[in-house]
Parts: sequence; structure tokens; C-alpha cells
Amino acid sequence: MSEPIILKEAEFNPKVCHYWLLGGTIVLMVTVVGIVLLPIWLLIGLAVSRKYLERMSCTLTEKSLVVRKGLFNRIEKTVPLEKITDLALKQGPIMRMMELHTLTIETAGSSGATAGSGALVGLTGIVDVIDFRNQVLAQRDLLEDRKSHGGSVSATSLGDDASVLEDIRDTLHRIEHRMQQND
Repeated sequence: MSEPIILKEAEFNPKVCHYWLLGGTIVLMVTVVGIVLLPIWLLIGLAVSRKYLERMSCTLTEKSLVVRKGLFNRIEKTVPLEKITDLALKQGPIMRMMELHTLTIETAGSSGATAGSGALVGLTGIVDVIDFRNQVLAQRDLLEDRKSHGGSVSATSLGDDASVLEDIRDTLHRIEHRMQQND
């Protein structure tokens, strides 16, 4: 099976590490036990979040969106573009200050998923997220158009398919001929 053609690779903003560090700090400050752990979090939190960011990727191919993330438990999800119902952008006040967004990938079958209400995956910190979202949606629409027009394909791919079928036919004829010679 051939490798899928990569159309776009998401780039992540390093500011997202500070956002995660701040989020962890707020959680620790709210809890009584967390206040004791706060110095440890401040020492290792930035390094851990940078490592997490290094392992995060989102790749748009011709037919799918491939998301990889996770530090200890690696997650890879391949979401067929035809299954995507929405790519939602979320941005709270702190994210607005840091010029970050969370892109959530929603599919028809993802209600009750962990990334949020109806979201299959959530990605925070994609650089130029609106352009990335628009490219994903445009590719999805292109696939939908091809499908709705009876899977119309270009003349070159029809020629390739025809030559492959002719090769298969010729091979079958040779096999049949040799089988008859052996009988």
C-alpha cells in the first residue's frame, strides 16, 4: 500500500507550553495539596510540556487527518475527512492573551468523546489555525464533490486503471495457457 500524500503539516506555537504550565499552576494553587507540589511543577512543568509539544503532530493527507500526541501514552488517530462534521475553534480569555486556539475535530460518531462535547480530538496551539482549518475543510469538500459526482476521476487515472486491468487479463491468459499445456 502506498504512502498517503501529505498536503499540510500543522505547526505548533511554543507559547502553548506556557499556557499548559499556567493551567497546571492554577489547578495546583486551587487545591490544598497542590500548593506543596507547586515548586516541583514549576521546575519540571515547562520541560514536560515542551517534550509533549515535540511529540504532537497533525497531518492533513488527501483522505484523512492524522493526529499524534502523548508523552507516556502515545495516541494516534486517523480521522477520515469524510467523517468530519466540524472543526471548531475554542479560545478562552487566557488563550486570547496568548494568541492561542484549540481546534476540536468533531465527527458524527464522536459524541461523548473525551476531548469535549462531541469532539473526537482537541489540539491547542496550531499556528495559523484558521488557515489550517480552512484547508482541512476544503479538502473534505473536494472529496465530497468527487463522491457526489459519481466518483469521477481524471482521464489519466482511467488510463492507468485500464492498463492495469489489461495487464491482469494478459497474466490470466498466460496462466490459463500454461495450465492447459500441463494437462
